[in-house]
Amino acid sequence: MEKYSQFRDRGSGISPFIPSTTPTSTITKLVHGVIFTFRVPLFLSYSVLFFLVLDHLPSFIIPQFARKLLLWTLLGIPGIWWVDLQLDGVKRGSLSQQPCWRFPGNARRSIIAAQFTSPIDALYLAAIFDPIFTVSYPNTRKVQRVCLLRAILLALSPPVLSPPSPNNLTTLRALVEQYPHRVIAVFPEMTTTNGKGILPFSPSLLTAPADAQIFPVSIRYTPPDITTPVPGAYFSFLWNLLSRPTHLIRVRIAEGVRNNSSAETNGGSRASSSTEVGEDDGVTPEERDLLDKVSEALARLARNKRVGLTLRDKAAFIEAWKKGRK
Repeated sequence: MEKYSQFRDRGSGISPFIPSTTPTSTITKLVHGVIFTFRVPLFLSYSVLFFLVLDHLPSFIIPQFARKLLLWTLLGIPGIWWVDLQLDGVKRGSLSQQPCWRFPGNARRSIIAAQFTSPIDALYLAAIFDPIFTVSYPNTRKVQRVCLLRAILLALSPPVLSPPSPNNLTTLRALVEQYPHRVIAVFPEMTTTNGKGILPFSPSLLTAPADAQIFPVSIRYTPPDITTPVPGAYFSFLWNLLSRPTHLIRVRIAEGVRNNSSAETNGGSRASSSTEVGEDDGVTPEERDLLDKVSEALARLARNKRVGLTLRDKAAFIEAWKKGRK
């Protein structure tokens, strides 16, 4: 992969956009092929049933617990049965002894800032927290509210360098005020990686109200080849997801942090004018400190490092990757 060396982070040498692969033998591939052939019609038919029918039924027909059960069934078809969930700084086996405010959703006005690596990210968050999903953009503090299916497909989509019409945008403050008892899910990196680095954040987190808790959440996969740093890799994602007997998810949740910046900034009156949060985009030191705290927490939870590569770097990588595959 030396021809993609220009897309390595200069400080750490990390390549966050190169797809992860797991070497397998010929016999293993044959076994995986049998498993894939059995699972793919079941997975696709159940997905169509859920997203086209069941997901649109009102809550009095399918209550929240039933919806989560349906989502766990969807996760179970590809063998995602075991989830290693831990709170940052808490000894293993003592989760039940922790105060309720350490968990998103139990604390009123909760926002999840999640690492973005795979379509499974949104599916898992929906099965656990039933959040309101949002899309962040690089040149605005506003976000776009999306459904679960759109959040899943976003992990297989190319990076978006400019936001849609302002009429479709809102702020985290507005969503928290409108849904104080729902979790709001944010992917501040704005695009997927292979899980080996944390990209610069969108300024969207800066519109979180001061009384809301922002929980950094890291989701890692074993094996890691169900991450989708390259857009459009539908078949390879389905093959890696459905051909293996099982997958392990490691989820780490850091302690919530609060946005202590000014009320004017919380209201979303300022906007970033660059792809990443830079020196001259109107971000105050307090706001920069918030973004750094969340980003450092995600890097610590995921056991990787922050990188300086941006959405424009990923767009350039995708062009180079397509040319290299021709």
